[in-house]
Amino acid sequence: MLDLLLNAIPLLAFSATVTAGLSPRADHSLVAGAWYTGWHATEGFPLSKVSWEKYNTLYYSFAITTPSVHELSLDGSDPKLLPQFVSEAKKHKVSAQVAIGGWDGGRWFSSNMDSTGNRTAFVQTVVNFAEQYDLDGINFDWEYPNVQGIGCNTISPDDTSNFLAFLQELRRNPVGAKLVLSAAVAVTPFVGPDGNPSTDVSGFADALDYIAIMNYDIWGLGSTAVGSTAVGPNAPLNDACVAAADQIGSAVSAVKKWSAAGIPADKIVLGVASYGHSFSVPPMDAFVPGSKTQLMAYPAFNASNQPLGDAWDDTGSVDSCGVYEGPGGDWDFWGLIDGGFLTPQGMPAEGIYYRYDTCSQTPYVYNKTSEVMVSFDNAQSFAAKGSYIKKAGLRGFAMWEAGGDRNDILLNSIRSTAGLHK
Repeated sequence: MLDLLLNAIPLLAFSATVTAGLSPRADHSLVAGAWYTGWHATEGFPLSKVSWEKYNTLYYSFAITTPSVHELSLDGSDPKLLPQFVSEAKKHKVSAQVAIGGWDGGRWFSSNMDSTGNRTAFVQTVVNFAEQYDLDGINFDWEYPNVQGIGCNTISPDDTSNFLAFLQELRRNPVGAKLVLSAAVAVTPFVGPDGNPSTDVSGFADALDYIAIMNYDIWGLGSTAVGSTAVGPNAPLNDACVAAADQIGSAVSAVKKWSAAGIPADKIVLGVASYGHSFSVPPMDAFVPGSKTQLMAYPAFNASNQPLGDAWDDTGSVDSCGVYEGPGGDWDFWGLIDGGFLTPQGMPAEGIYYRYDTCSQTPYVYNKTSEVMVSFDNAQSFAAKGSYIKKAGLRGFAMWEAGGDRNDILLNSIRSTAGLHK
């Protein structure tokens, strides 16, 4: 994501922006969505565990781009499971979609769209893929147009304009015209040729049914806060009430930025996180000076000692660029329960220190023995985000990822406050 300071606004002061002229093809009901990762189907979250009745949209993740404009790959996402995913989704009247890209799967978006011929060929590739698997929609997760993500993506100053031209051509295709098209996006609008966030992305509002703002990975190593040495919120709802230097991104400020650039509120879905990040924090930095129990806000952490996360965390591997990456330190909500940070009900476990930040509306837990602090989301923070979605007139929510929850504690919470009921 971009390392940019964003001007946030108070939650209660936000007024929804609703514009006329929305595409007649779009269904404007609230999106209750999540990404389903094929690689976790055999690691504790098979399709049988999905609470289908509580979603109306699921994105199978990921199909990835390839050097060939004529091919998408499902390598690493269990391609044999996709037809079953689509079948189950349709049986439960859930929109069956596939997400293309991801952090290490969008390397070739730029080159696949960098000319008229390539865009036409890639449109046909996407259409063929959608027809082959009988999909209801496509979610484009390009990380990021004209901004290097993982480190070896093809990239061009014209990425944003080429992306729009591609989507417009896809919409003109008879099959593409019927698909639900969305994009998973950063907390600031697509970057233009000058290297700054675009001030007018209204064309995307016509080409896409909605955008899903990935309001997570905001603080920490590899996050929006590039080079940050403090423990901050993984997925802040708001940041207007903190020092200007700490206003690096939040749901409220992201919605303001995208709305100002031409995306109406009812075409914005809020991406929410069912996971958090761990940090190595010694007790001398973890607690407020003079206190043995009160956790410090934005404490310093030891960046050279990344704690391992839960069983789904990557213990260290070579990424798609050929670069070795150490542990990510990711803790899913279920992992925090299994790891002793939280009780089965999602409350702080005995012996675990806890802080809830009312500005970002996010919690923190700390194990003094292991010196591990985790910034994450719980039922209270999901409820706050659901309320914001409803007040701001947003399109709904999409959770990364469906398998990160435990007994629908997070899902039930955001559904209830966003206006989605059983």
